[in-house]
Amino acid sequence: MSTQGTRIEEKLYQNRYVVDAGKPHIKVRDHDIPSPALKSLVTACPASCYSLNEQGRVEIVADGCMECGTCRVVCAATGEVEWNYPRGGYGVLFKFG
Repeated sequence: MSTQGTRIEEKLYQNRYVVDAGKPHIKVRDHDIPSPALKSLVTACPASCYSLNEQGRVEIVADGCMECGTCRVVCAATGEVEWNYPRGGYGVLFKFG
């Protein structure tokens, strides 16, 4: 199967995600009003793991996280995101590299 000309979404769909139920490797710290950096993760996260809830707070569903580190870099100065590597055997398993 050739991957040339395949959309990125189709390639990402072929990755395998092993969810560690109840033990997410990323947490958003409690906040009333998100900083601009934290709020930007709603659009900056390539896996679309971040969203705004009805109260205007940023939430994360780490299932499908590609462990790229974007959230670590964007929120390094604010400390609003707590990021750890997933436990052994969990997380993303890339098919293409």
